[in-house]
Amino acid sequence: MNDKVELNDKVSSFSPKKIRRIKENLTAYSFIAPNFIGFAIFTLGPIIFAIVLSFYKWDGSNPMEFIGIDNFTRMWSDVRVHAAFWNTLIYAVGTVPLTMGFALGLAILLNQQIKGRNFFRTVSFFPYVASLVAVAAVWNMIFSPVNGPINEILKLLGVLDPPRWAADSDWAMVTVIFFSVWKQMGYYMVIFLAGLQGISSELYEAADLDGANKWQQFLNVTVPQLRPVTFFVLMILTINSFKVYDIVYMITQGGPGTSTLVLVYEIYNTAFKNWDLGYSSAISMLLFVVVLVVTVVQFRGEKNFAKE
Repeated sequence: MNDKVELNDKVSSFSPKKIRRIKENLTAYSFIAPNFIGFAIFTLGPIIFAIVLSFYKWDGSNPMEFIGIDNFTRMWSDVRVHAAFWNTLIYAVGTVPLTMGFALGLAILLNQQIKGRNFFRTVSFFPYVASLVAVAAVWNMIFSPVNGPINEILKLLGVLDPPRWAADSDWAMVTVIFFSVWKQMGYYMVIFLAGLQGISSELYEAADLDGANKWQQFLNVTVPQLRPVTFFVLMILTINSFKVYDIVYMITQGGPGTSTLVLVYEIYNTAFKNWDLGYSSAISMLLFVVVLVVTVVQFRGEKNFAKE
C-alpha cells in the first residue's frame, strides 16, 4: 500500500512536458520493437547459436559434444573447404567489376534521350525479377555443349572445338560468372541510373563551357558525383558475391568436381547432407570473417578516398 502511494506521488511529480516525452518515446519504441524482436529471434539468436555450435560436434539428433577448436583445425586439411574458399574469391573478383562496369555502362546509355528508352530499361531489369529457375534452365539450354545456339554460332565462325561451358571444369566458373553478371546488372543499373539523374546538369554545362569533351566530363563530373552510389554498389555487390548459393546450385551444383564449389554451397552440403552441423558452423564462421574483413577494408578505403 505504501509502495503504491509512493509510486503515485512520483508520477504526479512529473511535469506535463516530461509525461508527453515519455509517451512519445513509448510510441516510438512500440513501432520499432517488432523489427528488433524479429531480428533478435530470427537473426541474432541463430548467429550466436552458430558461433557456439562451431565448438561442438553435433549431428542434429544425438547430444552435442564439446570438441574445442577441432572444427577449425580440421578446415586446414579439408581440400573441399580450400577449393570452396578460392572459388568464392574467384567468383567475387570476376563478378564484382564486370557487374559494376556493365551496370554503369547501361545506366549511362539509358540515361540519354534515345528512342525506346523505357522499353530497354525494362528489358535490362527483367533478368533480375525473372524466376531464377526459369532463366537458369534457358541459360543451360543456350550454352548446351550439344546443339546449343552459342556453340553452333561459334562453329559457324570457325571454332572447331567450342567450350563445353558448365560441363567443363575449366569453363564452369566462367559460365557461372557470365550468368551472374547478366542476371544482376539490371538491378545495379537502376541504382546507377538514380545516381546519374541526381547530378546537376549545370556541372556538365560548366564543363562544356570549359572545353571538356564527353570523356573528360565523365572522369571529372560523373565519376566524382557518383562516388557514394559507387561505394554502395561495390559494398552490396561484394557481400552478395561472397554469399552466392542459388546461382551455383541452378547452373552447376558445385561441379564438375569442385570447380564451382563455393563456401555457402559447401556449408549447405556439410550441414544438411552430411549432418555435420558443428563443422558447417565453423565454415560459416570462416565466411563471416572473410566478409567482415572485406567490409572493413572497403569502409576504410572509402574514408581515405573521401579525404583526398
